[in-house]
This record gives sequence, structure tokens and C-alpha cells, in this order.
Amino acid sequence: MGSLQETYKEDENILLLSHSVMPWVDSIEKIKEYASTQKAIDGKWHLVTGDRDQIYKIARASYFADEDFKKTKDESEFIHTENFVLVDKKARIRGVYNGTLALDIQRLKRHIEILKKEKNKIYIADFFFTTCPGICPMMTDSMLKLQEEFKNDTAVLFLSHSVTPTIDSVPKLKEYALENGIIDKKWHLVTGNKKEIYDLGRKFYFVEEDLGEPKGIDAFLHTENFVLIDTNKHIRGIYNSLNRASLAQLMIDVKALKKE
Repeated sequence: MGSLQETYKEDENILLLSHSVMPWVDSIEKIKEYASTQKAIDGKWHLVTGDRDQIYKIARASYFADEDFKKTKDESEFIHTENFVLVDKKARIRGVYNGTLALDIQRLKRHIEILKKEKNKIYIADFFFTTCPGICPMMTDSMLKLQEEFKNDTAVLFLSHSVTPTIDSVPKLKEYALENGIIDKKWHLVTGNKKEIYDLGRKFYFVEEDLGEPKGIDAFLHTENFVLIDTNKHIRGIYNSLNRASLAQLMIDVKALKKE
């Protein structure tokens, strides 16, 4: 983490966050002492302590920091992992990396640079899950058509959110991407906190047809719609990915949007 701090110490968009998994030992005073020995820059690298249950919940339910994240853990079971988690501004997980491996740290840095370049891009977003036997494979085929249409256009990116984040780990999404010919740096498959993803789909992208119907976190989010987002993060259109005419209109609208 110290090397990452050195790399990004002048970059105000990048912050580093380390959670103590022994808050009953790591008091605020102890954390300050450790920060001093590690030369952690105040305001850049945050070392935090707090309520044990909340910290463990964040690590396991939101960041999926454990390798065996599917395994139900007893609340008393100690959490200890070498993984670093890359989280974007919308609290979506964009990658998990072994903090002890130089190759993984280099991969993390490359992905940070990709994230930084995502500003001022046109997005086509959708919501899917890798084990879906129904509409998702057809949605993926439609997105692949869009990928082919815009693969050399650096202004256009694709973003697919998993609606089953407890199943779709980062390795699972990588496997899915390889199986389907998804171009890295062009089409991003993301996982993260379920509530954050569902809120994004329902409250910001309005992807479902029955907009007026209130839904809880247990109501499954499943839709064939693609959402067109402009460079100012405004919704410019919602399209049925399974309808050829709608998909053709999406391509037309993307090209028109670029001319604005």
C-alpha cells in the first residue's frame, strides 16, 4: 500500500483505505502510531478502526475480500486476506488483487488508469448475471454487436452490472468475459454491493418498466433494457436489447450523441 501511496500521492481522485480487522486491539491511538511508522499521508491513506461487526460485514458482504466468499462464515471467524479491492466512485467493485504479488499490483495500476480515462465517455449500460439461462445470453449477444460496431471508437464504452454479486465474483466475471469475447478496456463487467447496484438500476437508470412500483432489495432486478448515458452522466435513452429495431436505433443515437 505504501508503494501505491507513492504512485498516487499527487492524484486527488485516488484514496487508500485500510480497515483494522482487530478493532478491539487497534484503538485510534494505536492506528495513529501505525500510520506514523508506515509514513501514511494524512488525507491520502486512511487507516480506520471501529465496530468489528460492521468492518467484517463490509469486507465480506460488500468487498468480497475473502477468496471463499460463497462460504457462510461464523461471525466469530477471523478475517485475514492479502487482497486489495479497487472500488469506483459509485462504490462498485472493479477488481480484486493480491497485494503481495508484483504482477497483481501492476494490473491494479493499469485498471486505475482505465478508470481515470472513463471520464467524458458515452456509456451503454445493462444489468445481467452470469448464470442466467434466459434473456442474459441474448443480451450479451446484442452487446457484442454493439462492441463490434464501436470497438475502435474510444469515446464509447460498455458497462454490465451483475445483479447477483454474491455469485458473480471478479474471477467469475473474468471467466465470463473470456468465454464471450469481451474486449478488456472496452466492455467492463462489474460486481459490488447488491443494494448499491439495485439502487443504481432502479433509482438512477430506471431500467425496469414498472417505474412507479416500489420494490425492496429482495425483489429481483431483471430487465432486457440497455441504457444510453452521455458524457455528463445523463440518461439519453432506454432500449430493448432483444428488439432489432430498438438496437439499431441505439446505434444511431450513439452516433448522433457524439456530434453534440
